[in-house]
Amino acid sequence: MSGTQWIIFILIIQIIHFLGTWKLYVKAGRKAWEAAVPVYNAVILMKIINRPWWWVLLLFIPIINLLMFPVVWVETIRSFGKNSLLDTWLVILSLGFYTYYINYAEDVSYIEDRSLKPRTGLGEWVSSIVFAIVAATFVHTYFIQPYVIPTGSLERTLRIGDFLFVSKFHYGARIPMTTLAAPMVHDTLPGMKKRSYLADVNPETYKTSWINKLQLPYMRIPGFQKVKKNDIVVFSLPSDTLYQFFKAEKAVKKPIDKKSNYVKRCVGTPGDSLEVINGYVYINGERLQLSDRAKPMYNYDIYAQNGVSSRLLEEVDASDYLRTYISGNLNQNQYNALAPFVLGANRTQDGKIELVTEEKGIPTEVIRQLRLSLTEEKPRSRVANLTDEMVAQLRENQAIDSVIKTDDGKGVYMGAFPQKPNLYPWNNDNFGPIYIPKAGTTVEINSRTIPLYKKIIRDYEHNDVKVSGQKVLINGEEANSYTFKQDYYWMMGDNRDHSEDSRTWGYVPEDHIVGKPVFLWMSFDNFNEGISNWKPRWDRIFTTVGGSGQPISYFKYFVGLIVVWVLFDFINKRRKKKTE
Repeated sequence: MSGTQWIIFILIIQIIHFLGTWKLYVKAGRKAWEAAVPVYNAVILMKIINRPWWWVLLLFIPIINLLMFPVVWVETIRSFGKNSLLDTWLVILSLGFYTYYINYAEDVSYIEDRSLKPRTGLGEWVSSIVFAIVAATFVHTYFIQPYVIPTGSLERTLRIGDFLFVSKFHYGARIPMTTLAAPMVHDTLPGMKKRSYLADVNPETYKTSWINKLQLPYMRIPGFQKVKKNDIVVFSLPSDTLYQFFKAEKAVKKPIDKKSNYVKRCVGTPGDSLEVINGYVYINGERLQLSDRAKPMYNYDIYAQNGVSSRLLEEVDASDYLRTYISGNLNQNQYNALAPFVLGANRTQDGKIELVTEEKGIPTEVIRQLRLSLTEEKPRSRVANLTDEMVAQLRENQAIDSVIKTDDGKGVYMGAFPQKPNLYPWNNDNFGPIYIPKAGTTVEINSRTIPLYKKIIRDYEHNDVKVSGQKVLINGEEANSYTFKQDYYWMMGDNRDHSEDSRTWGYVPEDHIVGKPVFLWMSFDNFNEGISNWKPRWDRIFTTVGGSGQPISYFKYFVGLIVVWVLFDFINKRRKKKTE
């Protein structure tokens, strides 16, 4: 809704409130007109129900107000003697309109000094839970949000199974745009696989849907820093049109704040000219220097005359390489048992079976249980994903002849943004140059440049865009230039050859920025293999995400403080007992 529409909507709410409560205000010793004045009426209502004035602020905070309105409804009717469970359910299920019945049909009296303590244990439990959820939602929405790394796009800087705290206040918390949503969850209700919010996501009707009119415009609380190059950033995926991740369905139009959250490294900021040359990022003609904590990975072709063994790759902790086993004939039971570990199987010319697996291979205990005789191949050339440190270790190994970074080659189109191979035959290794838009700057628009900026102009800045021959029409008028309304960023994963990022889907608008990861509080290896296989990475627990130098784990200090506190509390209690 526009600003005017929101003002009209709020005034309608105020009229509804006035008509349903003005007699109750009078019975509480107030004036009838006090129920009609916006904001002031809420302050007076807090006095009537004997609750602190700052509850008024909670009524105006998106998402939190959805929790507070039912609380205020219940507190209001209880201030006039309606304490039964039936009354409580009636006011909640009627969305507060039960107060109309009490206001006009019931002869109630105001209880000025009513007890605020719940009358039953259940009531006290519910009250505690509600305000715990309110507090947690406030922190989650506006200060700190937990996040877990599900994919390897930032390996080895951030690893699959890292549990992070993401700061919302560094860049400024984004005010929730979707006003009708469940608290403490993102886009899906846990266990139910249903949307956690109310919105029309149909691409054909979302623009005219009445329920989408209730969405707030983009607003952000001022932060104390801007997104900088090298920052690791959590953001809403601009290209997210999936109702449910990893499930093929018709595309949907999700609200910005309900798009899936991604985490990448910012490598380009507004106003930059970015280019990727042989896999390395260049900004305004100079190679981008990553922070010393960054551990970028690239695919390398490793060659050895006597063969490259999996043992050598395991020793340096390489990843994303394949292993090939040769086996004799397998019965169906044996093949079924191997299926969870095998990517594919082929029969060789001599009648044997070739089994291809990922880098973890086939577990030794499985081979023993199935009584198999397997031989692993040791090819002369293998492709593996390596950090600079791994590359150095392999090149120092006498058994390795060469380690050469792979490159898709300049001018070879591999599906990169903006998906126009006739104009921009780019790939992940050789991309650009491309301009990253800055708010207020103007670019030339023509048939060649519109593929770069069409998504921005149409989807992020909400204009109608049509291309007719060599002409570009914006909102029905021929355009030869365009001025951007907001800033944009370029995000890439440190796992450069195994990351879907801006090289695939383009720019990240400022209104999609969520926050900055600041603290890694837990980390598990084998995270995607089931909780029974999780193994703590002790050296990563309680470490900071940013900064320079080798990350230091503060876990032992945390445990030490806990032990000291427990001992202090124990000794203090014993002293008190002796003095009594």
